[in-house]
Amino acid sequence: MMFLIKVINKLKYHYWQIAGKVLCKIHGVNIGEECEFYGLPIIVRYPGSKITLGNRVVLCSHPRFTDLGVNHPVIIRTLRANAEIYIDSDAGLSGTVICAAKAVKIGKEVLIGANVSIFDTDFHSKEPINRRHCNDPDKIPALPVIIENNVFIGTGVIICKGVTVGENSIIGTGSIVVKDVPPSKIYAGNPAREISHV
Repeated sequence: MMFLIKVINKLKYHYWQIAGKVLCKIHGVNIGEECEFYGLPIIVRYPGSKITLGNRVVLCSHPRFTDLGVNHPVIIRTLRANAEIYIDSDAGLSGTVICAAKAVKIGKEVLIGANVSIFDTDFHSKEPINRRHCNDPDKIPALPVIIENNVFIGTGVIICKGVTVGENSIIGTGSIVVKDVPPSKIYAGNPAREISHV
C-alpha cells in the first residue's frame, strides 16, 4: 500500500511539472528554468501585462506539500494593461495571492509562508458614488509593491499597496504591512511595526 501511495505521489508530481509549465505558456507567463509546481496555480494575465517567474521559483498550491497547508492555490493576477508581476530566482510561495494593477516585484530567495496576500491596489474607488461598479483606473489608487531579496514573510501576512520590504527583513505571522520596512528588520502586528532586527 505504501509503495502504491509513493508511486501515485510521484506521478502527481510529474503531472504538475508538465501541467504547470503548459499553464504558464498558455497564459503568456515568462518562466525560467527548473521552476517547480506542487499543485496547479491560478494565473490570470490581463492583456498587455507581464508575469515573469525566475529560475527555480517554487509555487506550492497543494496543502500536502507545505507544513502549514494552504487554504487555496497560488493566485497570480494582473489587473490592468502594463501591469507587471516579477518573481525572481529561488523564491518560494505557498498559497500566496499576488494582484498587480501597476507592479509587484518579488526579489531573489524570498520565502513567502502560507496564505499571504500581496496587492498594489485598493481594488475600488474611495468615492462613495458608484464604488462597486467603478472601473476607472484614475479613480482606483494603485502603487507598486517591492519585496527585496531574501525576505521571509510569515503565514497570513497582508502586504498593501506602495510598500517596500527591505532586504533580509522578516514579517511576522498575521501582520498587516501598510508602510515600508527597512532592510534587516523584524516587523509584526497590525499595523506592522518594528519589534527587532535580524
